[in-house]
Amino acid sequence: MADPDPEPVTSRAGHRLGAPETLGISTLDPAHRPPAMPAGRHVTIRVHMLDDTEELFDVSVKASGKVLFDLVCTHMNLIEGDYFGLEFQSHQKMTVWLDPIKPIIKQLRRPKHTTLRFAVKYFPPDHAQLLEELTRYLFALQIKRDLSNGCLTCNDTSAALMVSHILQSEIGDFEESQCRSHLLNNKYIPDQMPLIDKIMEFHSMNIGQTPAESDFQLLEVARRLEMYGIRLQPAKDREGSRLSLAVAHTGVLVFQGHTKINSFNWSKVRKLSFKRKRFLIKLRADGNNSYQDTLEFLMASRDCCKVFWKSCVEYHAFFRLFEEPKPKPKPVLFTRGSSFRFSGRTQKQVIDFVRESEFKKLPFERKHSRVQHNSRLSPLPSPRNQKVPKESGALGDQVDAPSQHQWKESALVSSQETPEAPGSPAHQNQEDRSPSVKEETRGSIRPAHLEHLATGALTNSPYLSTSSGHSHGLLNGQMALEVGSHSPDVQQPSPLTSPLLNDACSIRTDDEDEVRRKRFPTDRAYFIAKELLTTERTYVKDLEVVTVSFQNAIGQEEDTPDSLKKAVFATLEPLHKFHTGFLKEVEQRLALWEGRSNAHIKGDYQRIGDVMLKNLQGLKPLTANLHKQSDLLMELEKVCRVSRRLEGLCRDFELQKVCYVPLNVFILRPLHRLVHYKHILERLCKHYPATHVDFRDCRAALADVSEVVEQLQGSIVKMENFQKLLELKKDLIGVDNLVVPGREFIRFGCLSKLSGKGLQQRMFFLFNDVILYSSRGMTATNQFKIHGQLPLQGMTIRESEDEWGVPHAFTLVSQRQSVVVAASSLSEMGKWMEDIEMAVEMAKNNNGPSSDLMSCTLTDSKCPEESTAVEGESEDDTTTSHSSPERAAPLRGNTMVHVCWHRNTSVAMVDFSLAVENQLSGNLLRKFKNSNGWQKLWVVFTNFSLFFYKSHQDDYPLASLPLLGYSVTIPAESENIHKDYVFKLHFKSHVYYFRSESEYTFERWMEVIRSATSPSSRARVQNNKELHAH
Repeated sequence: MADPDPEPVTSRAGHRLGAPETLGISTLDPAHRPPAMPAGRHVTIRVHMLDDTEELFDVSVKASGKVLFDLVCTHMNLIEGDYFGLEFQSHQKMTVWLDPIKPIIKQLRRPKHTTLRFAVKYFPPDHAQLLEELTRYLFALQIKRDLSNGCLTCNDTSAALMVSHILQSEIGDFEESQCRSHLLNNKYIPDQMPLIDKIMEFHSMNIGQTPAESDFQLLEVARRLEMYGIRLQPAKDREGSRLSLAVAHTGVLVFQGHTKINSFNWSKVRKLSFKRKRFLIKLRADGNNSYQDTLEFLMASRDCCKVFWKSCVEYHAFFRLFEEPKPKPKPVLFTRGSSFRFSGRTQKQVIDFVRESEFKKLPFERKHSRVQHNSRLSPLPSPRNQKVPKESGALGDQVDAPSQHQWKESALVSSQETPEAPGSPAHQNQEDRSPSVKEETRGSIRPAHLEHLATGALTNSPYLSTSSGHSHGLLNGQMALEVGSHSPDVQQPSPLTSPLLNDACSIRTDDEDEVRRKRFPTDRAYFIAKELLTTERTYVKDLEVVTVSFQNAIGQEEDTPDSLKKAVFATLEPLHKFHTGFLKEVEQRLALWEGRSNAHIKGDYQRIGDVMLKNLQGLKPLTANLHKQSDLLMELEKVCRVSRRLEGLCRDFELQKVCYVPLNVFILRPLHRLVHYKHILERLCKHYPATHVDFRDCRAALADVSEVVEQLQGSIVKMENFQKLLELKKDLIGVDNLVVPGREFIRFGCLSKLSGKGLQQRMFFLFNDVILYSSRGMTATNQFKIHGQLPLQGMTIRESEDEWGVPHAFTLVSQRQSVVVAASSLSEMGKWMEDIEMAVEMAKNNNGPSSDLMSCTLTDSKCPEESTAVEGESEDDTTTSHSSPERAAPLRGNTMVHVCWHRNTSVAMVDFSLAVENQLSGNLLRKFKNSNGWQKLWVVFTNFSLFFYKSHQDDYPLASLPLLGYSVTIPAESENIHKDYVFKLHFKSHVYYFRSESEYTFERWMEVIRSATSPSSRARVQNNKELHAH
């Protein structure tokens, strides 16, 4: 058994791991760099690997800990070795990490008789931050080890699910006899026997998964567990209560048993220290001093305190710092405190190194090990190998076993049939690595590998991540990186993360979400019921905007009249309470339907009509509250008109993130929600045969809600018009008396007006009595300044493209003047002419409002401000000063008027009415044009925009995407989107792909988005409404 050649191994280790100049030596003396392997006596050290094999390494007794660690990483061809470490049991019987700076001889009293364990040291918040498949495989082995020794505690469902993924990676696809035999002979969790049936059930759902996919899924489940990566340190508080402390990427955690009871984020911690047995946490001063400045915990000994303190220092530096901290100068006379410093690369440096390095990735492929043993990690031949496997399978499993000399086949083996020796040219070529990630914007690392859709279908990618509201996706809030995809067969380009989402965008699901994605029903009725659930969640959140946030805002204002406070509370609070209870019932029913609880009786609960019928009948007593919505809107408008202070308060509230659409829209939500119930029940009744058990309840519920909607229909139409007039009033300057009885809004949008200076971009507003036109004002508020009005009484309209030689031009001839305008397209011209002709007919039949709208009567020839405003602003100024509407900005600045201005389009009142009926929400997977990964987001469609959230529990959206001007299509074959239920949104160079979970949800998202991206003519909208009714 030959000793490894120290020279090439050492030089290659430092080169492959990208070691900075100061790594491997004391950071207190950076100018001195000792040789990688000091001269002197050598000693053989035994290292227990994660696959339960043991390797021997020869190092000098004077070598630092990092020299040994580099040898281990080189042996495994491990690039991202900074996440790992070597741990051992000290003479005080404590498990400690090998210090990379100190000489080994000073840390190990008896090196020959000490076994070091290679283990994961730093657990990142998301395994998608691990850029190499080998690294993820090692993490999977660590999870397997933690499960077996009881460190990773979790509920039975999560434990069975993780074991099923381990089985899939080890023995392949499910075969009942083989799976049961393997479980009887191999123990993966402490109390495994009662869960064997559940493990086998989950394993049967993993058919087709590759070992790499199984590793990824295992990490996906594990990372959401509360005990993921947690190493508990026993302690007591000042009262003597038994607690445990732990350190994670977020900060210091406090546990009672296995339940987290407190956490101290790094941003709140001012200093960590220890004094004898006391571990001290000094917190930053709070504005109201609501907590103690210093927290004290008592540990078993000073050594326990110091070990835990070192772990905290290292975790903080690794996850929070850009680079390795600079060493402090040596004191001349006296030293105070510990000289311990973090030594090594930070997580950001690791990711940057893998991205920027020139090494080629060593090709390897994860393979099933049909013989149940722990195979070697390294694709390189080891100088010392075990002769027998650590674990043996059942006798029945030995049938397909290879011969004894072949048992060492690696779970990660080179794609080349014959591994080259370390010094061979072929092996050196393999060490060249290419970058796998691209830096994008400052923000956070987010997993974009959401290849798995919640339909139970398996994909061919190991990146099957989903997301939830855990705020674990940050890398110090410093860098947003694009994580590369490494499939077992081909190196794929890196997926892009979203430019829309800023800080925490790593959305994650509950522990049982993985099960549900493979198990929930495929019946169309289920997805209709799920639409009820998702939209009800959004609706309850919208009610809270008014009943909680807005009510708190006006409650703190002394000038708020009691009438407004009482109106808000008395009108909306009972509705909020009722719908909160309704939502809980719907969630419980869907859980039963999906089989997440009481699975043996789930057949009795695969319906939703009985729940809707019961609650809609319970809603009838609250019909009076629904009739008061108009009174509440009127009261709010009256109060704002009388009090400038309250008007400013409402305006400031609309600028808050929680108020993602205009406040008036939230107030009208209860009226619109009834229409949503009606459409959902119509789809259920259309789907069910008359003999279905749920048909009778759905039909009765539909009759009840239709009766209420019919009673409120007149109020809904009137309030929608009133609300739109109030919104336009905020967007316009130079107009009086816009909101008057009898005035109806019809359409607004962008047209080009022909004048002496040529075509000038203008915003036109069509009402049932007048047309207003304006340009965007050069003010901080970006409001639109009215330049002229054209009364509809006696107006005529004619096409004039041939007359003026301008495409899509038509002339408006009023009693006082004529105006020539041009639309952006033939369809836009048709919509405008149709609506104007209809409005002119309406003006003939009734007098309507006759007040002059403008503050000062202006015509086109008498308005010098008009030309000044337009000439001073070019198209470039528009795009740069106002930026793209896709960018996450204060939402009030991106009103529909501004979006129409930028997108050069128009919207009619009938489009708004259809949009509020077509509100939709739910989870979608999103992908960018040049990316290869999918990202799971909670998406809400309302007000002609998509709003993106981490999860449905978030109080405000992270970003929005106005859809006017976008086109929605199905991806072409050439775009290589080989997934089901994918639709494509594109506008100019902006391209987004969205993936839904079923055919029904795909059709619904296409339907509602088309209503926003392709505003219909009045006739088509009326036809759509008639189809809905039938």
